[in-house]
Amino acid sequence: MRVIAAMDRSAIGLSVVCAVHCLALPVALTMSPALAAYWFADESFHTMLVYVVLPTSIVAISLGCKRHRTFAVIAWGASGLLALTLAVVLGSALLSEAGEKLLTMVGAVLVVVAHVQNYRLCRRCDCET
Repeated sequence: MRVIAAMDRSAIGLSVVCAVHCLALPVALTMSPALAAYWFADESFHTMLVYVVLPTSIVAISLGCKRHRTFAVIAWGASGLLALTLAVVLGSALLSEAGEKLLTMVGAVLVVVAHVQNYRLCRRCDCET
């Protein structure tokens, strides 16, 4: 249970970082253009986050569902991961800047919802045994 809970918390944190990065970076760059020189201002940072979120989420949600057998969590998580992946793959070139941000935000929220459900259901399973 502890491993699943830690992975759920990690994936939630990474999704929040992704959302904050997506929303706050344009404002921060406007206020201080010198930030553009840092590694987190590059588009590859978003890609890197998705590469970390994908395996963490897949493992945590699948282990959790194996434990609590509530497979709706997989649907929430898969939808969110698909949205995050599409935002990276299609990017602002095909989606526009606003479209990419919207898809990223929707994906991050769905992933967080899936992990919060997974975490709660796993805790409930531990209480019943």
